[in-house]
Amino acid sequence: MRQRIIHTSDTPAALAELRAELRPDNVLAVADRNTARYAEALGLPVIVLEPGDEHKTLDAVATLWEGMHDAGLTRHSLVVNVGGGMVTDMGGFAAATYRRGIRFINVPTTLLGAVDAACGGKTGFNHCGVKNHIGVFALAEAVIVNTDYFRSLPKEELLSGYAEMLKHALLSDSDELAAILRFDPLDPDWELLPALVAGSMATKQRIVDADPLERGLRKALNLGHTAGHALESLAIGKGRPIPHGYAVAYGLVIALVLSVMTLKADSRLLHRIASHVRGLYGAPDITCADYDRLTALMLDDKKNRHDGLIRFTLLAETGKPHTDCPTEPATVAAALDIARDLFGI
Repeated sequence: MRQRIIHTSDTPAALAELRAELRPDNVLAVADRNTARYAEALGLPVIVLEPGDEHKTLDAVATLWEGMHDAGLTRHSLVVNVGGGMVTDMGGFAAATYRRGIRFINVPTTLLGAVDAACGGKTGFNHCGVKNHIGVFALAEAVIVNTDYFRSLPKEELLSGYAEMLKHALLSDSDELAAILRFDPLDPDWELLPALVAGSMATKQRIVDADPLERGLRKALNLGHTAGHALESLAIGKGRPIPHGYAVAYGLVIALVLSVMTLKADSRLLHRIASHVRGLYGAPDITCADYDRLTALMLDDKKNRHDGLIRFTLLAETGKPHTDCPTEPATVAAALDIARDLFGI
């Protein structure tokens, strides 16, 4: 099933049309404390979660199941997830598993949520210290994207979403990459943003449509994420968490370093992206003393086969990803050295 993505400046009207089409017997929204007001503005009863990745837990999912039960949801009901990636990931998982699956719609309220978590059908929650360790593939009936929600976001939230747009541009072509590099997430052109978001989501949808269960091409979307998730977990362990998109941005640089080292990719792209990322995101908080922990976190990545190798998505050139590239930990350590030099640390 191809996922429907609706770009609009009138979320209530778009949702009303979908409700008329789907004819659910009951509708319930899922939001967090920061986005509950948007769900309430849609006239929906809401289950409110605590915000933040640290609350992306089985206990929170159980709260959603209990709320769905108390609201009397049936197999013919509808859940509307209104929020960022944490809300759409957990709300989607809870809906996909409640009564063996009920329908849900995602209404992303962050740039990151729109271009990443809300579309593509991945749902889940964190477990055993690993991000999104438990989950299922389940497509939303529709994703309603209204970039007006993003106008109130703090700069770090815009930067977080921009990192995923940069990733999609690297997986697309040189024209999309040039357009994304010209766009300034710190001083957004709000008239241009809807088209860029639509283009970024279209790139992801093209990949997902070709490989919905991530058995081949879809692994390209992991570009920057093997190292990025490890950096994110490391930062949490240090008590100095960083936004997901910052970790992905740093991970993109590390992946491009490995691409130059192992695929003989053009180093000019690496230096261009490294300079751009450093200018927007600064440098990651890592030293040589962190390498063993980072390696252990990367080895625990879901893509690995427990053969002592770390599997990366790398890039031969813009638009030409190589997936499942087995890499020795020693090579990763060398890449971390080079990346730290590029970041000036």
